[in-house]
Amino acid sequence: MNTPEASRFVRLRVELVLEVGDGDAVTRAALRRIASESGMPDAERAHAESAVTDDTAEALAYLVDPFDLVSDVPGIELQQASWTCEQIDYDPDSPEWDIDEDDDGETGEEADDEDEEAGTAECGEGGRPAGGGPRGAGGSG
Repeated sequence: MNTPEASRFVRLRVELVLEVGDGDAVTRAALRRIASESGMPDAERAHAESAVTDDTAEALAYLVDPFDLVSDVPGIELQQASWTCEQIDYDPDSPEWDIDEDDDGETGEEADDEDEEAGTAECGEGGRPAGGGPRGAGGSG
């Protein structure tokens, strides 16, 4: 008799830097999405429309849903998600943007060692999920 494996929780951190080539197209798509939300109260709709019109990052955040990233992955259930989206200055040649370095200045391996000691582990190499495909997004919520 096979017994199911005990549930365990994994924290997956994903950071994307996206180049927005057509901010107006992103804003129009967000406005279409808002318009399609039939159950949204008028006050919330007005606030959402204002936010996505004023800031392309807000429009992008409105379009990207972390739940969509994992909804088709078998064997998991998303328990919690939080994300932000902001406009940044990006220089891919700057050491500040080293993909193998965490926000606190540790390399990926140093952070993995500390996470393992704390009972958690990063997924995959370089912050990418093990076996992950080309899917991914960030947003604000």
